Order: sequence, then structure tokens, then C-alpha cells
Amino acid sequence: MHNLIFPTDLTDPDFDPYVRLNEAQLFHALEPNPGLFIAESPKVIERALRAGYRPASLLIEEKELDRDLADLDHEMAINQTRGLEQTPIYVVNSKLLRQLAGGGYNLLRGALAAMHRVERPSLDNFLTTMPSDHPRIAILESVVNPTNIGAIFRSAAALGIDGVIVTSDSADPLYRRASRVAMGTVFQVPWTYVDAKVWRSEGINLLHRAGYKTAAMALRHNTVDIDDPQLAEVDRLAIILGSEGPGLRKKTITQSDFTIKIPMATGVDSLNVAAASALAFWELGNRKIKYLKCQFKLEKR
Repeated sequence: MHNLIFPTDLTDPDFDPYVRLNEAQLFHALEPNPGLFIAESPKVIERALRAGYRPASLLIEEKELDRDLADLDHEMAINQTRGLEQTPIYVVNSKLLRQLAGGGYNLLRGALAAMHRVERPSLDNFLTTMPSDHPRIAILESVVNPTNIGAIFRSAAALGIDGVIVTSDSADPLYRRASRVAMGTVFQVPWTYVDAKVWRSEGINLLHRAGYKTAAMALRHNTVDIDDPQLAEVDRLAIILGSEGPGLRKKTITQSDFTIKIPMATGVDSLNVAAASALAFWELGNRKIKYLKCQFKLEKR
């Protein structure tokens, strides 16, 4: 049984996460404890639940109630995810939403859930959780567009990246748009933050001390091609991607063990960071490496 609540107005503070708090306010809402974030759509909500995130409440538009609850129950059933139990589910009519928005803007694109954040591990602790055999991680340096963050996580999940480290001056992977674009894979791929000041001062050195070689994605002349065989032979590799405009900092590039380029056709100088990440993860991620190892074994037979 679902705990359905049919409000007559949205003035109650319980609705603040959906209608009055922006992303930054949600992040800090419960300080000193981790804050809240909004998960959107039954699939994304189910993946958050499966990853162990606790829902504070759900918000569903009345005309879509049966569809959204059916979709959510289906997602939870096929993945054997723990149910919602007595989590409040606020069912609101379209009139209330229009009144609140003051112009008819549709606040809902499927079910919404206000979820509790969890503590993120330190960089050192995070690195100890990575696989011991041939780990591949991604570093997102000052990537500020939530859409790009979401797309990068989706590629990381699909193409064999074991973990993602996000500098604190990047967009939050749990922002509503980021998690929606990622199709919930932000709850599937292990990740953590690193303070931007710490990253700028000693980030590469911290990775080196943990046994990682670093590969900076950058437009430089002294680069290696992304399909260079020496990259596949590196035991522990950290792939570093930079911000949408200026790219990686000069210090990050000069301190990295490799600078990688993606060969371009004449007249095109670069790819969007999300597109570049997909190519990099396909070429350097564990999925392709494991495939090549399997092919090599078959050829030896």
C-alpha cells in the first residue's frame, strides 16, 4: 500500500524541496548533515532506491498517478528493490501546479522524489575501493554544465569506467538535470568529490601516490593518439577531462603522464566534453580492454 496524500495547497514546508528551494539550497538544506536532491522519473527514482538512497517524499501529478506508480512498482519489482513503505506520496492536481508556477509551466516530467544525500568518501578512501585489477577512473575538472555531467556518467557506466572523481567547482552529479540525463547512472557508478583547491594544489600528486598514471584530454601538439597501445598497457589510469570552455588547466596538463588527443577532420578543432568522454571511455575503459583480452585468448587457441 502506498501512503498517498492529496493536498489542497502547497504552502506546507514539506513541499519546499519541490517548489521553493533551488539546487544549491537543497544541497545545504540539512546542514551539518548531507542535504537533499530531486530524483525525476520512475527509472531514476528506482535506481536511487536500489543504490540505498532514502526518500523523504514523492510528488506526483494526479492525472499521471496510476501510470507513474505502476512504472515505479515495475522498476522496483524487476530489480528486487525495497519498497517505499510509508514514504509520503503527495498527489497534486494540475490546477495547483499552474497556480504555483504562475504561468502554466509544467513542473513535472514524471514522478519526483526528494531524496537524502549520503556522505561522500575522501579521495584516499575512494581510491582504495577501486578494483585492484586494471582500474580506470575519470576526473572531471571544473565541468560546470549539468547536462554534460549527466552524459559523462552515462558513458562511464556503459563503457567500463570504475569510478568518477568530481572537483567541487563542477556541477553536482545529483542535480535534477544531471541525474535525468544520466538515466540514473549517477547512482550506479561510484563517485566522490575532491575539493577544487586541493585538486589544484596536489591532485595529480595524490593520484601518483596511489599508483595511477594520469592522462589529460587536451588540444596540445605534444600528445599521443587516443588509441596508442601504451595507454592500454597502463595498470592504473586516470582520465582527466576539463571544463567546457577553457579546458584543463595548464598545470594539470603539464603534470600529467600523458596528454591525449582525439584526431579530428580538417576544420574541426574539438569535441564537446561529453562527446569526448564517450570516445575516451570506449577506447580506454575496461570494457574494451576486457574484450581485447578475450579476443587475444581466443586467437591463441
